[in-house]
Amino acid sequence: MKAVFLDLNSLDCDDLNLTAFEALFSRFTGYPATAPSEVSERINTAEVVIVNKVVLDRAALAGASQLKHICIAATGTNNVDLAAAAELGVSVSNCQAYGTDSVAQHVMTLMLALHTNLLQYNQAARDGQWARADQFCLLSYPIQELRGKTLGIVGYGNLGSGVAQLAGAFGMDVVIAQRAGGETVGGRLAMAELLPQVDVLSLHCPLTEHTKDLIDATAIAQMKTGAFIINAARGGVVNESDLADALRSGKLAGAATDVLTEEPPVNGNPLLADDIPNLIITPHSAWGSVQARQRIVDQIVETIEGLAKGEQIRWVN
Repeated sequence: MKAVFLDLNSLDCDDLNLTAFEALFSRFTGYPATAPSEVSERINTAEVVIVNKVVLDRAALAGASQLKHICIAATGTNNVDLAAAAELGVSVSNCQAYGTDSVAQHVMTLMLALHTNLLQYNQAARDGQWARADQFCLLSYPIQELRGKTLGIVGYGNLGSGVAQLAGAFGMDVVIAQRAGGETVGGRLAMAELLPQVDVLSLHCPLTEHTKDLIDATAIAQMKTGAFIINAARGGVVNESDLADALRSGKLAGAATDVLTEEPPVNGNPLLADDIPNLIITPHSAWGSVQARQRIVDQIVETIEGLAKGEQIRWVN
């Protein structure tokens, strides 16, 4: 089979083992990135297309007469027209649960950094504040322990449950939110009941019509003064202007986000302002451990091997 990977640099930083991956195909071309104007030409003779975030719309798919299968090197499928692919007889697969450990670790890192004021203390040691201290230690910024704190999780799939497991090891009490727009599940709390009792709110839900701006000024007003928010879901789940205001006012003690509404934020973002205190932003990197990215490669290999055997592994259409 002939295959192309349209945005290989979104996955591989020259640190992955692609040997088994490349051996699957009689001809394989990996493009570092692909502009929209280049898509049709690059897939027109391919039998398998591997893509992370490049958009494959109906027009592009219709022109790829040899195409049999699309592998999405991620979980989200919104960049591929699944209905058009099905109509054209093109199967589509994704990758699943590859980043649970990486994301859970990242979320706990953010949570710990906020509670220990880690970034502020690192800066204090480097800019001379410690050197000017009148005793051996510097305790200018509040330090809080996680033990005994209540963690609220919104989105209790692989990622949310992974965070809950690690939080339990730190002695946190975990409460789970009901799924927004979904059926009621026993033991889970409605947002109106969950928000007032949590010390930390961790978001892991998909962005849907029910979760857009789920955490806005109204929701934040229901939370404890001094609570923390961590967003490892999607940027649109949190109203970014409202979050910035809550940090400036001191309603929230801190926040961290691995996602923004536009990525990369080429047009700026309310959370990138210089006057927002105790906010940590990471560039959608929570999923990206070497191990997680290698799992994506391994899952693609498994899917293509299954395709040759007539097996439908992680097909989404």
